[in-house]
Amino acid sequence: MIKQTLLGLAVVLAPMLAAAHSNSEATTPAEGATVADVPELSMRFDDPMRIVSVTLTSTDGDVEIERETGMEPATEFRALPLEELTPGSYRFDWRGMASDGHPMQGSFSFTVAE
Repeated sequence: MIKQTLLGLAVVLAPMLAAAHSNSEATTPAEGATVADVPELSMRFDDPMRIVSVTLTSTDGDVEIERETGMEPATEFRALPLEELTPGSYRFDWRGMASDGHPMQGSFSFTVAE
């Protein structure tokens, strides 16, 4: 009986716990997009997120970027490439802390056209 009660409680609480974390709603460039240029990199979240680490990587290695958004929790994050991105594939990786204190991470990829 106790096992069934605990199992039922876990089933009821699981969706609420999953909903407590911030989710990325949109990125610029969009996931999988092919673009002519990249004036900025951005992410929008449904709940404030403290972004603690970001990396932009190409097939040639890491690309230098500058954060425009500080370390305070925000629903939007922006960074700028410090140089024009050459044609090729890129991946933006991030790590952060959701408003409920849980560590989060994610990434998005895009291609710069020739």
